[in-house]
Amino acid sequence: MGTLVFTIYLLNFIFAFYLVFYREKDTSVTWAWLLCFIMVPVVGFLLYIFFGYGLKGEVFEDVRNQLNQEFKALDLPENRQHDLYNNRASAHDNQLLVNFLDDLTDFPLTHYNSFDLYTDGKKKFDALKADLEAATETIHIEYYAFVTDELGMSIVDILTRKAREGVAVKLLYDALGSKGTDVKKLKPLRDAGGEVTIFITSQRSLKYFRANYHDHHKLVIIDSKIGYIGGFNVSDQYAGTTRKFGYWRDTHVRLYGPIVSLMQLKFLTNWNVSVPKERRVQLTRNLLFVDQSLELSEGVDMQLISSSPDSNRQEIKLTFIKMIFAAKKRIWIQTPYLIPDDSVIDALRIAQKSGIDIKIMIPNKPDHPFIFRVTQFYAEVLIKENVDIFSYQGGFLHSKVMIIDDDISIVGSANQDIRSYKLNFEASIVSFSKELNHELSQAFDKDLLISDQWTQQTFDQMSVWLKFKQKVSRLVSPIM
Repeated sequence: MGTLVFTIYLLNFIFAFYLVFYREKDTSVTWAWLLCFIMVPVVGFLLYIFFGYGLKGEVFEDVRNQLNQEFKALDLPENRQHDLYNNRASAHDNQLLVNFLDDLTDFPLTHYNSFDLYTDGKKKFDALKADLEAATETIHIEYYAFVTDELGMSIVDILTRKAREGVAVKLLYDALGSKGTDVKKLKPLRDAGGEVTIFITSQRSLKYFRANYHDHHKLVIIDSKIGYIGGFNVSDQYAGTTRKFGYWRDTHVRLYGPIVSLMQLKFLTNWNVSVPKERRVQLTRNLLFVDQSLELSEGVDMQLISSSPDSNRQEIKLTFIKMIFAAKKRIWIQTPYLIPDDSVIDALRIAQKSGIDIKIMIPNKPDHPFIFRVTQFYAEVLIKENVDIFSYQGGFLHSKVMIIDDDISIVGSANQDIRSYKLNFEASIVSFSKELNHELSQAFDKDLLISDQWTQQTFDQMSVWLKFKQKVSRLVSPIM
């Protein structure tokens, strides 16, 4: 027995040594895993295999490079953005941010886009269903959670009908996020000619399965012209029809314009890495946005930002930080999970001490109790830095928004947490638009009317046990 225990601890030490010197680059993540190895040696090892082991990026890089080459070969206006740059006042006013995003991402700045903003689930899904019904060529759908409940099946029925009509339908979802999905209910869609695939990291493959890396996208591209992106997944709770959460407050945008081509490129990347080579899709002009009727003086400048765990670039986190530093008057944030790393906290601290108005809105109740405790912990950290924290009381807040000054905003799938910074596959839209900024600000102001401001007194009144749970949760948050 003694020999077995010694062997276990020896292997545990060797693995911990390997982790420190050869795997993890983030000190907080390293310490969190070391704590896990020390406290629960065998369980810690197994947890690391399933949740912490890195993702090799070769297949992603190959697919991404191939699609990018095909995209550039088409010689679309989006690939010649610098020819138009000096004529676009909104982008020119934010030149440093535009330059930063251009260098950071694989996606160019796009012009002449239009949008519709949705903060209510019923209105968003009614609009989505209407667009799906009107589709004539292609429907590409990608969701972190696509559940075959009442809402999900209403969409599956439309997809099945459109597939029978000859529309090319592709549905991609994350199996871990879609725990309530009955795959048998998707069989009619497959039988009608639709294609359904589980994202690569949640497939039953020893090579690619990673329990901690999720496809967190919420993308829909219809006929290569209309795109949806934001925070709403597909299940009854997102429509606000469940008793557990009640009203679901989220943010989504419906887009029309060249930005849809970049959303299509993102979808095809995730699709092609998740299917066998013979099912991969080649990028052709008919899969990209083309509308010769657009006037050169109309529309909104937008850029797609994405990040993924196969890359160490952390594009979305860096975008958040750059946007914070770009602020001159205000930074308003909505996020369901507030677990920033030190670099984001420092950026907010600097902005606050520079006189910037910072407001952060979070939920008043948990959908994941552990995550909510960590959110509470960091809310107190930021309150100590004189950042205003508000708790939304009108239901569950799932909106992922950052509003900068009067003309910059970002909307998408990414939260203000370490998962979105490093572990998830994410996509968001940066907009240089006073109109979208104004609509988001109006929604934020409306939410403030039914929100409570947290102060230091809020935390001083919490029990010792609750404060203990917050601090313990925070210790392991970098790896969860």
